[in-house]
Amino acid sequence: MSDTNHLIDQAVGTDSSEHETSEGLEAQIPRDSHGADFGVTNGNAGRNLKEWLKEQFCDQPIEHCEDTRLHDAAYVGDLETIQSLFQEESFQSRINKKSMWCCGWLPCTPLRIAATAGHGNCVEFLIQKGAEIDLVDVKGQTALYVAVVHGHLECAQLLLKAGADPNGSRHHRSTPIYHAARVGRADILKELIRYGADVDVNHHLSSGTPSPSSRPLTSLMVCPLYISAAYHNLPCFRLLLQAGANPDFNSYGPVNIQGFSRGSAVCVMDAVLRHGCEVAFVLLLIDFGANLDLVKWETLGEGAMGRIRVNPEALLAFQEARSEWHWFL
Repeated sequence: MSDTNHLIDQAVGTDSSEHETSEGLEAQIPRDSHGADFGVTNGNAGRNLKEWLKEQFCDQPIEHCEDTRLHDAAYVGDLETIQSLFQEESFQSRINKKSMWCCGWLPCTPLRIAATAGHGNCVEFLIQKGAEIDLVDVKGQTALYVAVVHGHLECAQLLLKAGADPNGSRHHRSTPIYHAARVGRADILKELIRYGADVDVNHHLSSGTPSPSSRPLTSLMVCPLYISAAYHNLPCFRLLLQAGANPDFNSYGPVNIQGFSRGSAVCVMDAVLRHGCEVAFVLLLIDFGANLDLVKWETLGEGAMGRIRVNPEALLAFQEARSEWHWFL
């Protein structure tokens, strides 16, 4: 298992870099029912994470995994070879093995590899043969997550239809819906929503007790609706609102303006204006009932306003809507 152990050493870090690296990966460590890390105390986080990764991903001695024909065939989309190999019992038993393969350094299952490469026919065959859909790699990525990251709609559809968790794995710091919203893949986003993905918050970034090294939970960065606006992905923004995303999202529930650092956006509308989004974003938030009083633009001086890329038309639409809103109140 020396090769696999070396890869885990690289992923977790050793010696002087161990503590720094473990902080970035600490969300992947399993927690008990009270949210506590299993066996993690002070500087032992990296070592405990390494042991957990070895337990999870070092399936068997490397000398027993040298025949990677199944994994290699999954990578190139050679369905005929995969079907031929599955006639042998030894390969049938490897369907969920995480092994090294020709073009990758992460130990992965054949399904994970096929989903990464976008070979829908191979993904479908492996699922039919009993591949476990939500197994994760060393980085905590599921087959669905990598299919979304690489933009493979067909593979994502096949995995979702077969029962893949639309929210991915708690061992990874992102979710399929968050990535789709960020890169503007409305077609994939629509499928994830159809299968019940959480549209309001990336729980993998916001769950558990925050550590000193983690970002504050008041950050809008954990919100798919926010990230779609930050990247000006209007179709994704609209889909999320139509699916029930909270137009006034804040990780703590009721908006806690005091919890935000000075100069940062305190709600989605604030972020939409600060990022210079077009007027359509503002109108959508208004239509879906955003609380217009959460934005405190009068507290920003003229100098501060000059550093914000506000869209004049969007700002005007917001100001007019808030004036009308106050009149009705």
